[in-house]
Order: sequence, then structure tokens, then C-alpha cells
Amino acid sequence: MKESTVGFIGLGLIGGSLARALKKADPQLTVMAYMRSADKLIQAKADGVVDVILDRVDETIGQCDMIFLCTPVEYNEQYLRMIKPYLKPGALVTDVGSTKTSIHRAARELSMEDCFVGGHPMAGSEKTGYENSSDHLLENAYYMITPPEGAPEENVQRLREIAQAVNAIPMVLSCREHDLAVAAISHLPHIVASSLVNLVRDSDDSRETMKQIAAGGFKDITRIASASPEMWEQICMTNTENISRMLERYIGELTSVLAALQEKDEAAVRRLFSSSRDYRNSISDRNRGAIEPDYSFSVDIVDEVGSISTLSVILAAKGISIKNIGINHNREHGEGALRISFYDEASRDAAWNRLEDYKYTLIP
Repeated sequence: MKESTVGFIGLGLIGGSLARALKKADPQLTVMAYMRSADKLIQAKADGVVDVILDRVDETIGQCDMIFLCTPVEYNEQYLRMIKPYLKPGALVTDVGSTKTSIHRAARELSMEDCFVGGHPMAGSEKTGYENSSDHLLENAYYMITPPEGAPEENVQRLREIAQAVNAIPMVLSCREHDLAVAAISHLPHIVASSLVNLVRDSDDSRETMKQIAAGGFKDITRIASASPEMWEQICMTNTENISRMLERYIGELTSVLAALQEKDEAAVRRLFSSSRDYRNSISDRNRGAIEPDYSFSVDIVDEVGSISTLSVILAAKGISIKNIGINHNREHGEGALRISFYDEASRDAAWNRLEDYKYTLIP
């Protein structure tokens, strides 16, 4: 990583995590940051993540070798225009937006193809804001890199080095290829999850039976519906064509399923579950996508006083840190009563082995 000074416009979950990871990789790196919430910047400086707090976007940002635009996608285009007059020769601008075609269009209109390369670290969480950022959020996440046509290879390489410095996996493709891919694997799932949640809400009875027993599969496929409505509104408005294309195909799939069910076509229903199972099993769970991976497992124990503290002592004795722990009051798919989450795969595996030694029954 050649950069000695980098700037951030916006320091939320992704911007904050990127800044933390870069600072961890190179403690001598100077980090400048601007955002509207001054209290978050003050906290970031107290954390040692930010060195220089910017009150506004002005000539000070011209000291940066690389500038990251980390605001919602539509605002990134505005800031791209604002910073152009202050860029020093050789400075590179990138962004972390979930859609790329629109900001590439803006870069082309501003004749900035020689100093802009699009970026999209494909990691995240239902929780937003700098306070939820971490220096390891981007580890093993795909860092999508979308250079403009004719962009200098040196610029692409610089962003590759950034991705590698934060232990992400760089992948280079065009902005159009990127937007079609994320429409299918990220944007459409959010629409499906949100629509399913609303369907259950509108179909529930006066006792809220559906809401009360919702667990297991329903929670797994709808947890992304808790994400920021404002952010997803902007994503949908900047990738409308691709999302619409994929949504039409998905509606076609659902129509086919409906017809198979109405016709009692057992073979077609079986093919649905068989083909989806085989393809899903071919996708590595090690790849970090738009939602933070779940390093957890369940423990089949009696739901009683003292059970959690006993288990916690067993793990603490080996220095294994627990991220989250809670009681499952529903065993819809046979999962154990206690669900434990860890910060990383190594901690989860160590905890599994430790509890196996104590003859606990464990469920992935």
C-alpha cells in the first residue's frame, strides 16, 4: 500500500471499518475524515482511527493520496463533483457504493476516468453507523473493483492493494457486470425478505400467532429486512433496471411453483428443492457477502437457571470469547436451546471442541 494519507467522506459502518482496517495495517497512515455527525468523528479520533477531522470539503482534502466516498450512493455523486477541484496530481478517488453504473456515469461526465475507480466491499451488517464498525469486518469479503474504460492499470492496482491490506478479496469487473450481479444476489433478496415480512404482518390473525411462532427459517431469510430503509430506497432507485429484470424472472419462478402446487405436480416440486439444494451446497460458506457471517452453533441443554453460566465458565477457562449468547424458546428445526455466536471461525471451532469434551450435544 503506497498511500500515506487517505481521506474519508462519510464514516459509517463500511467507511469506519475500512478506516479501522487500514489504520491497523499501517499505523503510520494519516486518516482524514468528514461527515455531518461531528460526534462520530470525535469518537473516531479518540479511538485512534481518524487523525484529522475535516469541518468541510475544501482544499485540505487535497493532501490525500486516496479519497473514499462512503456516503449513500446518490450523495457520493455529489461529493465526487465537490472534491474534483481540490485533487492533487496522482490522487485517486474511489467509493464503496452498492451500485456502480450511476457514479461511473458521473465520473465520465466530469472527465475523471483517469483518477476514479469504483469499489464495493461486499460486507456489512443489519446494524449501521461508525459505532458498529470493526477492523475485521472486511476480512475474506469480496472487494469489487470497477475501473472506468481506459483507466490506468496503476489505479486498479492501487485499489487491489487496499483490498489486500484489509484482508479482503479483490475482484475486477465492469460496472454493468457488477450491478447485474448484485441485483440478483443482494438487492433482490432484500426486496423478497421485506415483502415476506409484510406478507406475514398482513396475513396474521388478531392474536399475532404468526409473529409469535416466527423462528428458524423465517428469521434466517428475513433478518436482512432490518437494514436501513433509506439506504435500500437509494439502491433500488440507482439500480432499477437490473433489479426489475431479476424481479420479473423471480416472479416467473414463483408463478411456476404456484402452478406446480395447484396441479399437485410432485415431480416439479421435488425438482425445485433438489436443484436449489445442490446449487446452494456448492456455494462456500467461507465467502463473506453483504451480511456478516454467522460464527455460531446451538447447544442442546435444558432451559434452566445456571446452564448459561456453567457453559460460559467452561469456555472462559480456555480464553474463548463469546460474541452473543441466548436461549432459543422455539425448536422448529431441532436446534438446541442455547445459541452461541463467536467473533471468528477459530473461536467457534475451539468452542465446539471444548464443549464436545464436556459431552454437550451440539448442533451446527
